[in-house]
Amino acid sequence: MYNHFNDKSGLKAALIADDVYEIIIKNSARLDSEIIYDRDFDYDYFGFKTLERSYLLKVQGKVVERPQHMLMRVAVGIHEVDIDSAIKTLTQIFDDSIEGIYDTLKECAVISKSVGGIGVSAHNIRATGSYIRGTNGTSNGIVPMLRVFNDTARYVDQGGGKRKGLLLTKLADKGLVYCINKIQLKALSCGIA
Repeated sequence: MYNHFNDKSGLKAALIADDVYEIIIKNSARLDSEIIYDRDFDYDYFGFKTLERSYLLKVQGKVVERPQHMLMRVAVGIHEVDIDSAIKTLTQIFDDSIEGIYDTLKECAVISKSVGGIGVSAHNIRATGSYIRGTNGTSNGIVPMLRVFNDTARYVDQGGGKRKGLLLTKLADKGLVYCINKIQLKALSCGIA
């Protein structure tokens, strides 16, 4: 991908920026060891087709990277030489705590202000009425949290109202997806994990 040449012009047309390529080569063993290839199979047909059509790199019309490679490439592009943060971005699971929820919200907003859509897996957020040991209270569930994420995605407009941000959220319950779609979250797209 780095040594790619344009078929028509014959000129070098690298598909990866020089700095990202150098960081990946320098840290290849560590980055490779962090990739969990089984996650490629977590996408449903339509999710994979969206990746294939719009996000996975292609050479002569053929896909030349796997979804996990694309995610690692983007994580390195965002964090550059901060390999620990790149790996955290790739492997972090949505933490079911106030701190974890708002840390994730902030990260999504910062990324969305310049690049667009973001995927978040929220399948481990506790259900409505679940006990919260730290406060001896009960959870309000995922719907109020998703409203906050939705409002944030609508607010973050990528610099001047060009287009609203978009968050894609993976959930585990079909009934919950139905309920969430009924409350009309405009900037949040929900799918089944």
